[in-house]
This record gives sequence, C-alpha cells and structure tokens, in this order.
Amino acid sequence: MAELVENKIQSRKEKFNIIGCNDFTGNEIVRPNITYWEDAWRRLKQNKVAIASLITLAIITLLCIIGPYLTPYKFMVNDSSAINLGPSGKHYFGTDDLGRDMFARVCIGGRVSLIIGLIGALIDTVVGVLYGGIAGYFGGKVDDIMMRIVEVLISIPYLIVVVLMSLILGKGIMSIIIAMTITGWVGMARLIRGQVMQIKEQEYVLAARALGASPMRIILKHLLPNTIGIMIVAITFDVPIFIFGEAFLSFIGLGIQSPNTSWGAIAATAQQYLMFYPTQLFFPSLFISLTMLSFNLLGDGLRDALDPRLRQ
Repeated sequence: MAELVENKIQSRKEKFNIIGCNDFTGNEIVRPNITYWEDAWRRLKQNKVAIASLITLAIITLLCIIGPYLTPYKFMVNDSSAINLGPSGKHYFGTDDLGRDMFARVCIGGRVSLIIGLIGALIDTVVGVLYGGIAGYFGGKVDDIMMRIVEVLISIPYLIVVVLMSLILGKGIMSIIIAMTITGWVGMARLIRGQVMQIKEQEYVLAARALGASPMRIILKHLLPNTIGIMIVAITFDVPIFIFGEAFLSFIGLGIQSPNTSWGAIAATAQQYLMFYPTQLFFPSLFISLTMLSFNLLGDGLRDALDPRLRQ
C-alpha cells in the first residue's frame, strides 16, 4: 500500500515538473485562498495608473506636512525687498506681491485644502450612509418620504446653496465645510439606498431578521459593511469636489481669508498678476489639478479593484 501511494506521488511530481512546479510534495494547493480585500489589493497593484496616482497623492500630502520646514521663510511674513521674484534656489516657487515665500504658502494652503476635502467627504459619507441605509432598509412610506426630501434638495443648484450658506455663516474653514456638506450628502444617500435595497433580500439578512435582530443592528452589522467598497470609491470622488469647491469660493472671495491661505486663495490673489508673473498662478493651479486628477484616477482604479464581479 505504501509503495502504491509513493508511486502516485511520484507520478504527480513528474506531471507538475512538466509545467515548472519542481518542489511539489503532494500537499500543496495550486492557488492559495485569499480574502476579498487581499484580492482587491492585488488587482489594484496591477493598475499602474492607480498606483501612480496613489504615489502622487502621498508625495503631495508629505510635501504639505513637511514642506514649511524645508524653507526658512514663513508663509505669512512679508519681505518688501523680495517682491514678485521668480523661482530660485532661495525661494523655490518665487514670492508674491507682498514678498511672501510661495513655496511655504503653497504647502500651508495644501494643508487647508486637503483638510477641507477629507473632512467634507467624511461628513458626506457618514450622513449619506445613515440616511440612505435607513431609507433602503425600511422601504415603503419611510423610503418615499425620505427620498422626496432628497429630490427636493437635489433640485436646488449646489453652487447657489454653497454661496448663500457662505454668506450667512461667514468666512472660514468651518463655514466652508458646513456650506458644502449641507446638501452634498444626497448623492451618497441615493447610492447607498440602492445598494441596501439590493442586499437586504439576501439570505443572511433574512436569517438575522428571523433571529430577532433589531433593524439598527441589521443595518450597522450586515448591510452597511457590505457597502464599504462603494463608500471608499465615492469618497475618492468626493474629495476633489470639495477641493474644487473650496478653490472656487476662495477665488470669488468667500473662502479662506488672509492671513490664512489655501490653494484657491493663492490662485485668487495671483490671477491679477497672470500676465507679468505667471508662476504665482501656475504652482497653486498645478497642485489643485494634480490632486483632483490623482483622486479621480485612484477612484477609477478602486472601483475596478473592489468590484466583486471582476474577482478571479
């Protein structure tokens, strides 16, 4: 009997040696079992554009964190002897009309723009997920009433709401975030509602309901965790919207005010000197464009990587 088993293992070794598996012992699994998130990361790594976008965002974030410490000049200090200078070894991005170092201002402004983008996207996600999850789970009249409210909010032009709320709340980071999130969550709510309505008829949800689990527990423990992939992708698309919204408000004078700064505020100040000192507008515009493009390309890559239908 032992000889028969050894002969079978030897024949399998010879078979696998033909295809290059020289270390076969008879106990190997041809392909290891990997989790959903491991498979998503594997597929994301194969997307070179998404990985390049992720690296670009990491570099921009790192520059915004440590950038002000790489230059001896403070972002709000005026220097009348160094007005409107071009990029050089002393001032990496040049100086503005008040002699302030543009490199330090772009790095500090990046902190403000990224904070507004990330916090705004997080608030949108939390509110939209809870609202859409409740509407999708209960359905019926609850869903009808809640979605009619969403449709009314969507019918109001987004920029008009943001501008009006900025005028009412004043100028500053918190007022900008509140102004842009007051109706910005409706898109996430509709997205999550549709996903929850699709998931809630699955067997494990029906089993949890039969075992007496409360609706809130089913929503938080079973439904929402299965929409995490959609949430992550939606966040990567929301962050550029908030960054652009902040830049727009700052550009028209309703955003970040001096002595604080942001990419939009720097671009608003520099646009009047475009014909004579184009570098003052070039650098903040470059960082806004790179950040928005990187988030959008990363979102495309995550959408493909997290799609279970593409799992192999």
